Amino acid sequence: MATLIHPTAVIHSGAELHPTVQVGPYAVIGPKVKVGAGTVIAPHVVLDGDTHIGERNQLFPGAAIGLEPQDLKYDGSVGPVRIGDGNQIREYVTVHRPTKGDEVTMIGNNNLIMGYTHIGHNCILEDNVIIANSVAMAGHVHVESGARISGVLGVHQFVHIGRLSMVGGMTRIDRDVPPYTMIEGNPSRVRALNLIGLKRAGVGELQDGEVLRSLKQAFRLLYRSDHTFAEALEKLEALTVHDSLNDNDYVKHLSQFLRLSQLPGRRGLIPGRG
Repeated sequence: MATLIHPTAVIHSGAELHPTVQVGPYAVIGPKVKVGAGTVIAPHVVLDGDTHIGERNQLFPGAAIGLEPQDLKYDGSVGPVRIGDGNQIREYVTVHRPTKGDEVTMIGNNNLIMGYTHIGHNCILEDNVIIANSVAMAGHVHVESGARISGVLGVHQFVHIGRLSMVGGMTRIDRDVPPYTMIEGNPSRVRALNLIGLKRAGVGELQDGEVLRSLKQAFRLLYRSDHTFAEALEKLEALTVHDSLNDNDYVKHLSQFLRLSQLPGRRGLIPGRG
């Protein structure tokens, strides 16, 4: 194990590192940290708090994970940070612990988080998410699987970003991003269905293309019809229960996401262009 750990690294005796973990010069690892097999920790990385990191992750120089949150309500407790497998966490990314000990900050599997991105306290990133450089993500943000977030933008606290959505660079994200859509602008607006992202994810091939056609139908109903949004959402929900879309999990997820975004405590939805 000594051959994989640089002699200048500072590793607390309580830390648990798999024998295959590599640790670069001047990295600092705290007493409650656990790191899984095959993970590479580059120079000057800081891991602190109750942080568990899975297998085959790459932590690039200067990343800081598990430090205290930037929250005036922080009570001093050491809440868990949980990171899955196969992630790339690039240069100077910061991931903060949750505000309270019984909460969590969580990153799933196979995510790419590019340089100088901030993941605030209590954030949840699911799987296969790509976040470009210099994204500032406030606390309690939830990003669903397959989302793409372009660079140099801010995400308001408590925002939900839907599955397989695409957020354009320098966009102001202050409300929920509907699944499968493309968002751009300041103020941000729903511009189109994320057809390229859906096809890359294999959605265009499901049920001989019927799933993608149903999503297009749902998008036209929500954002290109003469209905109010409330009327369109009611019609969409009726279709998912009684009509041609009742066996389409993608459309059901879209409908449920839109409805949940209307609940008290949520940020509401980014509107369409009209």
